[in-house]
Amino acid sequence: MSGAETVAVDAGASFSFKRELLAALPGLRAFAVSLARRHDRADDLVQETVMKAWSKQESFQPGTNIRAWLFTILRNEFYSQMRRKGRELPDPDGVFAGNLATHPEQYGKLDMEDFKAALDTLPDDQREAIILIGASGFAYEEAAEIAGVAVGTIKSRVNRARARLRDLLGIDGESDYGPDRTSAGLVNKTSAGT
Repeated sequence: MSGAETVAVDAGASFSFKRELLAALPGLRAFAVSLARRHDRADDLVQETVMKAWSKQESFQPGTNIRAWLFTILRNEFYSQMRRKGRELPDPDGVFAGNLATHPEQYGKLDMEDFKAALDTLPDDQREAIILIGASGFAYEEAAEIAGVAVGTIKSRVNRARARLRDLLGIDGESDYGPDRTSAGLVNKTSAGT
């Protein structure tokens, strides 16, 4: 078969796909309206379905039911949109978005570096105890068994480690955790407005 004949066959196959796709549009729209319950959303859904079908037409098996294939694409797109919508908050005027602020990332990284440096200065037994309890989430009894010591010893080591870390990091109370005074106003902007 020559190159010209190949092009003619491909163009005919593409035209057939296009014809079948166009013939399915009224049924797709009716199905989309039944799912979305709004004509504008249904039109968007059909458009998205046609775009996906057109871009994936090579995966369609000629001789199989194109309507079923298209309806499956539409249904999957509808449920994907519903899942996304469930995670989104309507904010048409941008009020909510305008009040959002996040704690700058660099402060957290600097705080973590300070914490690591302070942790490295602890005696080995205290560092082991605080990591088992605080970072690994073990109960005191489990940590005591892992370290091969009494439960009271683990509790004492953790208490001394916490006190030493507070001293090294200059922590006086709960207000020293989280954003500093300058950043707190930005982060708490939404709660201050309510």
